[in-house]
Amino acid sequence: MRSLHAGLLALFGLALAWPGLALLIAGGSPWYAAAAVVSLGCAWLLFRRNRGAAPVYALFLLISVGWALWESGADPWALLPRLGIPLLLGVPFLFALSAPRRVKHGAAALAALAVCVVAGGVAIRFVAVPARAAATAEASVAGDVSDDWLNYGNDPGGTRFSPLAQITPDNVERLAPAWRYRTGHSAGGRPLAFQVTPLAVGGRLFLCSGDNDVIALDGETGREIWRHRAGLDRRIVFVSACRGVAYHKRDGASGQCAARIIAPTMDARLLALDAETGRPCGDFGKGGTVDLREGLGPYEPGYYYVSSTPTVVGDRVVLGGMVLDGQHVGEPSGVVRAFDATTGNLSWAFDVGRPDRKGAPPAGERYTSGTPNSWAPMSVDPALGLIYLPTGNATPDYFGGQRRPFDDLYSSSVVALDIATGTVRWRFQTTHHDLWDYDVPAQPTLVDLDGVPALLQPTKRGEIFMLDRRTGKPLAPVEERPVPRSHVPGERASPTQPFSTGLPSFAGPRLREADMWGLTPIDQAWCRAAFRKARYEGPLTPPGLDRPSLVYPGYGGGMNWGGVAVDAARGLMLVNSNRFANTVQLLARDEADRRGIRPLSATSAGNAAGAVAQAGLPYAAEVKPLMSPLGVPCQQPPWGMISAVDLRSRKLLWSQPFGTGADSGPLGIASRLPLRIGVPNTGGAVLTRSGLAFIGATQDHYLRAFAIGSGRELWRARLPAGGQATPMTFRSPKSGRQFVVIAAGGHPGLTPGGLGDHVVAYALPRGER
Repeated sequence: MRSLHAGLLALFGLALAWPGLALLIAGGSPWYAAAAVVSLGCAWLLFRRNRGAAPVYALFLLISVGWALWESGADPWALLPRLGIPLLLGVPFLFALSAPRRVKHGAAALAALAVCVVAGGVAIRFVAVPARAAATAEASVAGDVSDDWLNYGNDPGGTRFSPLAQITPDNVERLAPAWRYRTGHSAGGRPLAFQVTPLAVGGRLFLCSGDNDVIALDGETGREIWRHRAGLDRRIVFVSACRGVAYHKRDGASGQCAARIIAPTMDARLLALDAETGRPCGDFGKGGTVDLREGLGPYEPGYYYVSSTPTVVGDRVVLGGMVLDGQHVGEPSGVVRAFDATTGNLSWAFDVGRPDRKGAPPAGERYTSGTPNSWAPMSVDPALGLIYLPTGNATPDYFGGQRRPFDDLYSSSVVALDIATGTVRWRFQTTHHDLWDYDVPAQPTLVDLDGVPALLQPTKRGEIFMLDRRTGKPLAPVEERPVPRSHVPGERASPTQPFSTGLPSFAGPRLREADMWGLTPIDQAWCRAAFRKARYEGPLTPPGLDRPSLVYPGYGGGMNWGGVAVDAARGLMLVNSNRFANTVQLLARDEADRRGIRPLSATSAGNAAGAVAQAGLPYAAEVKPLMSPLGVPCQQPPWGMISAVDLRSRKLLWSQPFGTGADSGPLGIASRLPLRIGVPNTGGAVLTRSGLAFIGATQDHYLRAFAIGSGRELWRARLPAGGQATPMTFRSPKSGRQFVVIAAGGHPGLTPGGLGDHVVAYALPRGER
């Protein structure tokens, strides 16, 4: 027993020695190096049968408990890597028969103290504490209550609010699976990201599969009514997602294609299909298809595609496109185009390089290459005649020395266009001269607050900007603050950036070395050393050449395409957000060439993970999540939060960690521990008039229902794969039942266990209202 104990202490000490020393050299905490020395010393004493090992280790534990509490408080997730293994290695000393009784009793008391501290922290974290309730009135909806879900965000303004109230906080616990549908994978058997929010029209659901097939289902039973196979060219898709289709019905029209489904594909086509039969609408483009490659000029296949739902407004279909990040100067244009919903003819184009030219480029010309794009869903205010675009970066992302004035004018912004003409009415920039991949990823959310037409814009930065949607002027204060300077030759980083000071920030607190985490002291020391070696001077630290820069929140947000959901009557906004960092380091062109970093192509094998070529610039870039050697975030949990904001007071109503570690863990192995740690999440929520919020999104495979006013989790259901999609709700005209539907498709790199192709519907038992 003594030899085994000594061997474990020696093994721990040896494993901790190098990262502990590296951290000490980097100017970090000396505890890890000291812990390695003590462990090795006690192992030597045990091998020598020296009774001094127990008191030495007991003193070490006493100092360690004090240090851990001083540095991190009683948070159990903070104490775990600091004290977990040292406590376990101290247990055998309690049973060492040769140890003096006073030593055993002292060691036992120290161990008991540490265990009590950890247990108390766990209790505080995991025992439910009632959240503060919202002091707002019950919702009321004027006019008819819609049974359908007609747009990606339900209404044109993207609130993702439903006036249905059959499912309530009192009966939601009785929700049960009503049906399940699987799309299958027709593209060579390889599953693709399936993040769709279905539409509900007259009892039918319309959706797209991961490989862009368009499907109509019976909303009551999940039975497939029709399926249009898109014939997606999978050879050219690097990154893929299908998040939804659009619905258009011509006023007064009847017959074939009077109502049609408008669907984009990832190989740059726009389809129009008869909503009744799924057959192509022959009057739209060429045989039901518009080629979105027209006007873009030659480009590498797969560099341009449409990932978000097109926006239908009147008789127009408006869409932007996703442009592959970071490959080279002169990638496809980020042009936003409007097409006639009946004929497919181009109505107007918004090209930031030629804003006055509304038509297609003349023969021999193209839309301006490499301009900021708009890949996220758009929102519409028909009364104001405006459509609101969230924009991304000019390519490439991490060096802006070559950017043109119009690139810097429109990148990472909200831009309001006239629906009729595509003319810019106003713009608001959320990040100046973006060097961090902080493109605006979420649908602008339109809501009237006390009679004022407002726009809420979530961002990857974790900031939410509240603007007057008539003018783009801030309704909640925005402050320009100085940010760290760039030292890269040829760069011209902005000296200030806008911060939304009138609403809560979801960026998380400024990082410290003590916030670095791990499952053990070994990987925690590694993460702390990585933090010390990186450049981090707070938010918006720019990329550099000599060492990695820490970007927090990382390129996944903050908030991402899931956006926010708003109950306007209650004046509440639900926000799910992330807290994890990534690093960015620029590489001189000769170094990039030596390492074989080049732009991706449909036929090349690709680069090392995280390497982007940025060809045509002096620098490539290496972009990595800040992860420990065990494959978990280097930051202390929570990594994901769910929160509610009272929009009238502009105060945080409640906030809590979101999701458990059941389906994630070290080295991608699910831990199966249902502890609420707060995990990375992607997707959005739907709110209902009864005061419920339904959301999947988390790494663990659950759909949850929360009470929007208090944050109390009222119900959850296990999904067959990760729910990385935004759910929707509708009422079936056949039975009158309200259904909640979510796509369970998972997310590459976020949800272990592979992707899925499931659509799952929940409802109350038949006859129960």
